[in-house]
Amino acid sequence: MTAFHDVRFPTGVSFGATGGPEWRNEIVPLTSGFEQRNSRWAQSRHHYDAGTGLRSLADLDDVMTFFEARRGSLHAFRFRDPFDHLSCRSGKMVAPGDQFLGNGDGTNAAFQLVKRYGDYVRPITKALGGSVRAAVNGVEKTEALDFVVELITGKVIFQPGKIPPAGATVTAGFGFDVPARFDTDRLTISIKSFKAGEIPTIPIIEVKA
Repeated sequence: MTAFHDVRFPTGVSFGATGGPEWRNEIVPLTSGFEQRNSRWAQSRHHYDAGTGLRSLADLDDVMTFFEARRGSLHAFRFRDPFDHLSCRSGKMVAPGDQFLGNGDGTNAAFQLVKRYGDYVRPITKALGGSVRAAVNGVEKTEALDFVVELITGKVIFQPGKIPPAGATVTAGFGFDVPARFDTDRLTISIKSFKAGEIPTIPIIEVKA
């Protein structure tokens, strides 16, 4: 991914956003009346509208400043998905056994953070600093002492001498952001009163590495 700014879109505004995942499928009707369905994407892509999250002039100013600093759609950034930003279910606490990352082989030190939705595995590339809890065979490990986290790639890297042995189960719990960009190069802003402003729509779209 190019032109990524490792900063987060204003969190207070993002928690009022609307949006969710999108898949791109191709459905071909057959002469027999049956359908042939094919997925054109290997991963979903998330879309948001943060315009619904504006509640004050301060919010408007924060968004305008952030938009200008990103030069519109030019630079990607971190976005906190209000519906899906933890390795666990909503209302639960992050735990080191939340997500299965893989099995050790005695030599591999790096494990990619992922979140599983049934049989769909979503790579998590923008981990939240200080949130990652990793375990090997159910035993929680200590960040810095046993492993480090690349927050920009979402990889858990075990320290020399701490690499999971062959057959060991590696799991992790974490918070995460979505790499995203503005899906527009223009904002339409209006002032409703001395206490409130409005940007009818602030389209934001997930970007892939």
